[in-house]
Amino acid sequence: MADGIVVPVERTATLRATVGHAAAEAAEAGADALHFVYLAAWRDDDPHVERLRQDATDLLEQVAVWAEYDLEDANAPDLRIETAILGTDAYLFGPGQYAERLHEYADANELGTVLLDPEYTPVGNTALLQPMEFELSSTGLTVREAPVDRPSRRERIVSELTGLRFGAVFALSLLFYFVLGDPTYPFDFVTGVASAAIVAITLSQVTLDHDPTLETPKRIVRGAVYVPVLLWEILKSNVVVARVILSPSLPIEPTTTRMRVLVGSGLPLTTLANSITLTPGTLTVRASDEDLIVHTLIPWAREGLFEGSLERWTRLIFYGREAARLPTPKERGDCDVLQGPDATADLPFAETDGGERVEDAAESKSEVTDE
Repeated sequence: MADGIVVPVERTATLRATVGHAAAEAAEAGADALHFVYLAAWRDDDPHVERLRQDATDLLEQVAVWAEYDLEDANAPDLRIETAILGTDAYLFGPGQYAERLHEYADANELGTVLLDPEYTPVGNTALLQPMEFELSSTGLTVREAPVDRPSRRERIVSELTGLRFGAVFALSLLFYFVLGDPTYPFDFVTGVASAAIVAITLSQVTLDHDPTLETPKRIVRGAVYVPVLLWEILKSNVVVARVILSPSLPIEPTTTRMRVLVGSGLPLTTLANSITLTPGTLTVRASDEDLIVHTLIPWAREGLFEGSLERWTRLIFYGREAARLPTPKERGDCDVLQGPDATADLPFAETDGGERVEDAAESKSEVTDE
């Protein structure tokens, strides 16, 4: 494998220093190429991804300019610089899938070294660097963290106090405080501002993964429209479940199901999982990557889940009307029954928790019995 270097990039406080170190290392090692890649958290067929794609393209162009400048200083202006956006064909969840895409790219371009920015967090505020290093350690790649200085905590607090996230969380917290109380008295106004400021300072970087955009107010409005829809689904499910419980002749079939959803990660996935749990008759047991493991109490609840109404509403909230027009999980074949006579797949828990798969355990037991 060649001595080329690949650097996954994201806007961080240490990105500029990481690019400089990568250029110096590539020039010193006599590498034939220096690659900068952006691992996307969206899919190409998602609506309104033009801005995200343009931001990624702008960042890669800026990084390439930095690298060219640094290579000239290192007397290696002829070293080739390549940029690419990866992972736009499927949602990427967790360090394993990010590492897999990075390894595939390095292998296809005959690159031998991965250099990681110490502040690299492509999925918002989720810590990814060390798990990603662990996942890449099983490959033939040389993985190193750029030895650059991290920013002090004071700089991060300043960014929180002046950022768009702080303003958004402060405004929402203050509005919520005024709704609960009476802002006509000066004391209530002062305490409301103080409380909202404390909440924004402590939670602004946790509540929001990204800075608010012009799309954010639209999502809030669509979310407000979704609330009565969800309440209607909850009421309807309450009536159906209560009728089944009170009528012994009606079927109660507790079943575990798996559904692969197309809503993305983070807040959209959390919204869908919680909506399913709030609806009587269904309970989200686990959200694993893009798969939801859901327990259903009655066949009616299972069929409603597979029809994907809540999934469509979640996509409407976060991506707009166009995104809601997608086939249901049942039509896509993205759902399985994991228990009972109608089971179409095995329960994944044993394998996920480090044990044997169901069929593997059965084969082992059979071999022991034969002996």
